[in-house]
Amino acid sequence: MFPTTKARPTILKKTSPPQTTTTIMALTTTKTKRTGCPIQSSLATTLFCVILFTIPALLLLHTPRVAICNTFSTTTTTSFSGDLRSAEFSWNRLSFSSRIPPPVALKIAVFTRKWPVGATPRGMERHAYTLYMDLATRGHEIHIFTSPPHEDVSLITTKTTNAPVVHFHEDAEPGQWRYNKAWEQYEEENQKRPFDVIHTESVALPHYKARDILNLAVSWHGIALESVSSSIYQDLLRRPDEPMSQSFNKSLQVMIPKVLNEIRFFRNYQHHIAISDSCGEMLRDVYQIPNKRVHVIVNGANEKDFREDLESGKIFRSKIGVPENASVALGVAGRLVKDKGHPLLYEAFANLIKNYTNVHLVVAGSGPWQQRYMELGPQIIVLGSMSPTELRGFYNGIDIFVNPTLRPQGLDLTLMEVMMAGKPVMASRFPSIKGFLLMMSMVLCFHQMSSRWWRR
Repeated sequence: MFPTTKARPTILKKTSPPQTTTTIMALTTTKTKRTGCPIQSSLATTLFCVILFTIPALLLLHTPRVAICNTFSTTTTTSFSGDLRSAEFSWNRLSFSSRIPPPVALKIAVFTRKWPVGATPRGMERHAYTLYMDLATRGHEIHIFTSPPHEDVSLITTKTTNAPVVHFHEDAEPGQWRYNKAWEQYEEENQKRPFDVIHTESVALPHYKARDILNLAVSWHGIALESVSSSIYQDLLRRPDEPMSQSFNKSLQVMIPKVLNEIRFFRNYQHHIAISDSCGEMLRDVYQIPNKRVHVIVNGANEKDFREDLESGKIFRSKIGVPENASVALGVAGRLVKDKGHPLLYEAFANLIKNYTNVHLVVAGSGPWQQRYMELGPQIIVLGSMSPTELRGFYNGIDIFVNPTLRPQGLDLTLMEVMMAGKPVMASRFPSIKGFLLMMSMVLCFHQMSSRWWRR
C-alpha cells in the first residue's frame, strides 16, 4: 500500500522461499585418452543419459507446490527485499500468507463506477468484488464509492463485520456514475478519519481531482492506445468486397485524440497499477510514466469459486442438454459483442459443423451476437449471462474454452477461471494472453503432475 503523512505503514519486505533449481552440470574436465573398450564406452554413455533425464524429472516431481509456482513465475533466483513500490516485476510473484495479518490495518477509499449487487456481475465487477472483499477480510477498513445499482441494496447497505462499507451516491439514475457526488461522500468520510490509501478503478476519479492526492493509486483495465489496436484488428476481418465501416473511421477520430490526452493527464496519478505485464510496459514506454510509479498486479480469481469439480461439470452438461456422445464441447463466455471476436468465432464454427456433426458450442453471455448464434442450429447452446456459481459448472462442463477476443488489452478473467478448472484454452495471440496466461498454464500443469505424484 502507499503511505501518507498521517500514518506510514511498515515497508513490506519479502524473501522468496528457497527454490529447487534443476541444473544440468557442464562437463569441464580436461581431455583424457579414450579407453580401448567400446562396449564400456557405450554402457557409460547410456547410464549418463539415464541419469541426465531421470534426476531432473524426480526433482521436479518432488518440488513443493510453492517452489513450482515460484520457479515459473520469477525471472531471477535472487530473493527480493525492500520497498515493493520499487519492484519491477508483477507483485503476484510474491506469496503472502492469509494467516498472517497485515502489519498495519489501513482505511482505504475505492472509487468504482459499478459495484456488483446482482447475480451476474461482469468481469471487472467480479475483480473489484474479489479484491475488496479479501482486503476487508484481512482487517482493512474499505469504503466503496459507487453509482446506485438497479437492484435492491437493502442486504448490503448495513455494515457487517469484515465487509466493505458501500456508499451509493444519491440524485442519480441507477448505473449512472457521478464522480462529483461520490467525491462529496468521500470528503465527508475523510473528515472522520483520513484515508490511508485512495484507489480508483480506471478514470472513475478524474485526473484533475486526483492530481493533488499523494496516496492515490489507479488500476488500468484498458487504455486508449489498446482500444486503437482493437479497432485495427476488427477492421482486418473485413472481406475484400466489404467497404470500411463508418464506425471504424469515427472510432479512430475519437481514439487518437484520447490517446494524446491520456499521455498528457496520466502523469497526474501518483501510482499506476497495470493488470498485465504488457500494459505495464506500455505505461512505462509509451505513456512515459516513471518506473517507480508503475506496478504490475495481475487480476486474481477466487480459488473457492473456480476449481476442478468434475461432478458439477457432469451435472451441468446434463442440465443444458449436451449429448453424452458429443465428441467435443467448446465453450465461450463474456459479452457477445464484435470486439470480443464473435464474428470470427461464428464464421469458424459455422464452417466446422459442416463436416463435424458431433461438435457443440456452449455460449455463456449476452449481447448482439446472442441471436446470431442461435440461428446456427442445435449444435449451439446459448445460455445467457451466468452467476459465478453457474460459471463453475460451465467451466467444468466444457472440454475446450475459446476466447477469440480482438481487444489486446487488460487481462480477461475468464481465461484464468477456466484454467483453474483444469481446462485447455484456445485464445487470441495478444501480449497480455501469451505473456502471462501461457506461463500460468505451465505452472498449473506441473502443479497437477506434482500433486498426483505425491498422492501415490
